[in-house]
Amino acid sequence: MGTGNAAALRILVVEDEALIALELECLLDDLGHVTVGVAGNATEAIAMGRSTAPDVALVDIHLVDGPTGIDVARALSADRRTTVVFMTANAKRIPADFAGAIGVIAKPYSERVVASTLDYVADRRAGRHGPACPDGFSPAPV
Repeated sequence: MGTGNAAALRILVVEDEALIALELECLLDDLGHVTVGVAGNATEAIAMGRSTAPDVALVDIHLVDGPTGIDVARALSADRRTTVVFMTANAKRIPADFAGAIGVIAKPYSERVVASTLDYVADRRAGRHGPACPDGFSPAPV
């Protein structure tokens, strides 16, 4: 499996369930991306985001310290270098402004949805507005 984009994205995984985080890391590696860190709580995620300045942060809403993924998204998306995508089974908890995230991948997710969403994000980051949003990805309201 590979992405349609030449440049690997540097990705921060914000997920408190170790098995899901590991599976996601392996998938990102298979897709040719680089995982810059894995964080399981808000404090750790924000600190890692600030120290690594990832291209993309994949953020679960409910972490070990509660539904703090929204705070993480707000903090990380304040840095224009980082694009935030929620990955959650709790999409109803996302505020109307999406806390700065560009959209959400619903859990359980598929490898195809993650791959096509990252291609979409890479295109947007490069200023290309090609095809519509991939299936399985819900964009934030504009």
